Amino acid sequence: MSENQKVDDEKDQTAFGREVHAKAIRKLHARRNPTPGIWSGLGMMGLIGWSVVVPTLLGTALGIWLDHWHPGSHSWTLALLVAGLVVGCLNAWKWVANEERAIREEQERDDE
Repeated sequence: MSENQKVDDEKDQTAFGREVHAKAIRKLHARRNPTPGIWSGLGMMGLIGWSVVVPTLLGTALGIWLDHWHPGSHSWTLALLVAGLVVGCLNAWKWVANEERAIREEQERDDE
């Protein structure tokens, strides 16, 4: 066997070893972190939905109460409904951004 063939065989073995090692790491990661099921996704959608609905309903209820006890030229109900909707959307956006950041950090940690 020539010297060049020995070097090529060693390179092939180290490349093969790296490939096997990478697959083993991915397999261990998959065992530790199973993919979330459909119920997890539905639960997350419900959580995001409630984080928007609750502030919107609270704002609407407060607006109805204010319109009843302190009537004026403008509608407190409409103003506080919009304010509650904005607060709820900001809550949902912040929660989704935090979850996305956590997923990205975990992927970066796993890639290392």
